[in-house]
Amino acid sequence: MIVRTTQEISGTEREVADPKGNWVSKRIVLGGDGVGFSFHETTIKAGSVNEFHYANHIEAVWLVEGTGSLLDRETGIVYELGPGSMYLLNEHDRHTVTAETQMRMLCVFNPPVVGTEVHDENGVYPLVAVPQEQGRHAGAVG
Repeated sequence: MIVRTTQEISGTEREVADPKGNWVSKRIVLGGDGVGFSFHETTIKAGSVNEFHYANHIEAVWLVEGTGSLLDRETGIVYELGPGSMYLLNEHDRHTVTAETQMRMLCVFNPPVVGTEVHDENGVYPLVAVPQEQGRHAGAVG
């Protein structure tokens, strides 16, 4: 069993900030935890426009706070987002998230990220292999 709080992740290597200051991702579950997915809490700054493309990952997002929009850059369709909205990037969709207000979302990635990934110039995370020495009990307390 692994138990973590976002408070204990704050200020550690599991808290990753966008170099532009538009978002912060708290990586609660990572590939090294050995469960086959990663789980993040991401906060996006009000008024920011963010281009993403997860060419190597499937991402599911559930918006718990804030409002904004999601643009599918392939089709041009814009989806309004608010608390309780979910979107699934099941086809490695190129997308733009525009935050009207600060947005807090819970995100699941498959395959899992390991925590060292950074977005490249196209908004893509590279596919990074999970280190073999980590696994099921990594991060356990006690």
